[in-house]
Amino acid sequence: MRKELLFGFSIMALVVLATIIFMPWGNIQSGHMGLLMLSLVVVAIMLGFPTAFTLMGMGMIFTFIAYSFQNPALALDNTLSLMVQRAYAVMTNDVLISIPLFVFMGYLVERANLIEKLFRSLHLALVRVPGSLAVATIFTCAVFATATGIVGAVVTLMGLLALPAMLKAGYDTRVSAGCITAGGCLGILIPPSVLLIVYGATAGVSVVQLYAGAFFPGIMLASLYIGYVIILAKLKPNLMPPLAESERKVPVPLSYTELGEKISQKVIPALLVALKGKRNLNVSGKEIFKSLFIALIPLIVFVAFTGSIYQIVTKPAEVISMDVMSLGEAGSGSDYSSGSTTGLNEPPGAEKDTPNSSLSLPPGAEDEKPVAKASGPSEPAKAAEPPKPVDAPLGFWIMTGILGALLVFYYLMLTWVRLEIFKMLLGSFFPLAVLILFVLGSIVFGLATPTEAAAVGAIGGVVLAAAYKQLNMTVIKDSVFLTAKTGAMVCWLFVGSSIFSAAFALLGGQELVEKWVLSLGLSPLQFLILSQIIIFLLGWPLEWTEIIVIFMPIFVPLLDDFGINPLFFGLLVALNLQTAFLSPPVAMSAFYLKGVAPPHVTLNQIFLGMMPFMGIQVIALVLLYVFPEIGLWLPGVLYR
Repeated sequence: MRKELLFGFSIMALVVLATIIFMPWGNIQSGHMGLLMLSLVVVAIMLGFPTAFTLMGMGMIFTFIAYSFQNPALALDNTLSLMVQRAYAVMTNDVLISIPLFVFMGYLVERANLIEKLFRSLHLALVRVPGSLAVATIFTCAVFATATGIVGAVVTLMGLLALPAMLKAGYDTRVSAGCITAGGCLGILIPPSVLLIVYGATAGVSVVQLYAGAFFPGIMLASLYIGYVIILAKLKPNLMPPLAESERKVPVPLSYTELGEKISQKVIPALLVALKGKRNLNVSGKEIFKSLFIALIPLIVFVAFTGSIYQIVTKPAEVISMDVMSLGEAGSGSDYSSGSTTGLNEPPGAEKDTPNSSLSLPPGAEDEKPVAKASGPSEPAKAAEPPKPVDAPLGFWIMTGILGALLVFYYLMLTWVRLEIFKMLLGSFFPLAVLILFVLGSIVFGLATPTEAAAVGAIGGVVLAAAYKQLNMTVIKDSVFLTAKTGAMVCWLFVGSSIFSAAFALLGGQELVEKWVLSLGLSPLQFLILSQIIIFLLGWPLEWTEIIVIFMPIFVPLLDDFGINPLFFGLLVALNLQTAFLSPPVAMSAFYLKGVAPPHVTLNQIFLGMMPFMGIQVIALVLLYVFPEIGLWLPGVLYR
């Protein structure tokens, strides 16, 4: 029997054996029936039954059993009513609309054929770094996974593109496979991530704050991957030998060669001299201005970026006048009443207003003295002082200094060869970066909801595919079909999860689990460690979708008892669930890569290559817990 099958059957046997041993067969209560349902669902999914319909079927069967204990005559009607209500609740969830839009954007970006250009340009840009091909692979995977969010697509494309290049350069098979599979999985952590949307909808956490919080942990994990590869290449150069000189050559246009030979190999001084009218140059003025503009793009971006950040950090606090507040309250009507179903509450202090007053004062206004009216025309009202700008914090100036130093170093090292590489990056990396910036920036800075930003991303994917002449009816048809397939899977998964969670709560399974956990007397740290270990182990037999929709409704209600922020818990879970794609026997990224790898690359080699990266994920998990500001700083700054 194959090892992965033996491992899977062993896990199923352990689940069944634990159920048989620990189930109190002589005194079974409804809560125990919920735990029995949970174990049966895990075994059925591992046997290969569709997750969504397994959850739905088990949920309906055990819901019928639960209602039969209460009133057998109405059991069937109540079960069907619950199913309809849960399905309708999923259909009316606005957040889920963003999933097919993000998936559609990913499929269009995938078909724009940018990944080959991106990998080549990053490979040349990082050629002097130890293990440059592996570093370029992880970097490309991170960028492309961020733009698409589709793990299978990224791993498959990089397996076709990067794996042959690394094997040809003499790279170790295990290291090459590990870089591709681990880098491809970054798409489920770095926004815009479908996993974060699913967790937010399941746990009731703001997707916007999850996106802001997952940004730096994703960068941290990618940086740890790259750091590991560089250190390994330095310690064991035989695993990742340096590239040959023929692989490092960059073709340079004749105009660049002319300027380099007759003036200088440094770009900026040569262009400035050429602008003064240097003689005996066979380079047109148009070419010189074009090259100068391209060379100055980093400076333009630096000025625009730091200027916009300065405007944000020095923006004075908004002061709402009494007239505006009164007008807003006067027009609110009954929408802001305590019985409103809009989800909006009364403003603080509104309960102190007198019942006969049609207009309520803003909070704290009752402590102020009334302003006397002017007795005559010669006594005008005193104008309010305009708010003063806030001083920029020290962190802004540190960031500006670091970026400025990097910019100066870049221009000192900028040669004609590096300028050509920069042009290659302009045609591959920067279009994706702009698309990601528009999508994530509009979400994080509150300019658009996730659904609206996903729509912008879908339009951006269409524009990107058209710009690279890859937009045709075949591409649109395939992208729409795959999007509908993925969206339907997620929708049915949510319906099944909703029915399953309702049945589990109805049977008292959640209450039983909560009582058992609280009886252990765990501290918040111990609970976090226990929950993350359970999620880590669940990542071996189950996929992340199953872990989120089945087990998060069990863990999330316990967070209040331990005083744990659901946002922080979600970031830990998202980081932890990287293992679901890397841990056998259900490591889907390994099977994606095996499907496109050369015949001599075995599945065991791929699994062995992924193991060090799983260890790095555990290290990243520990770092996030020890330094929670890695994930909570950005949401705290943007949404305080």
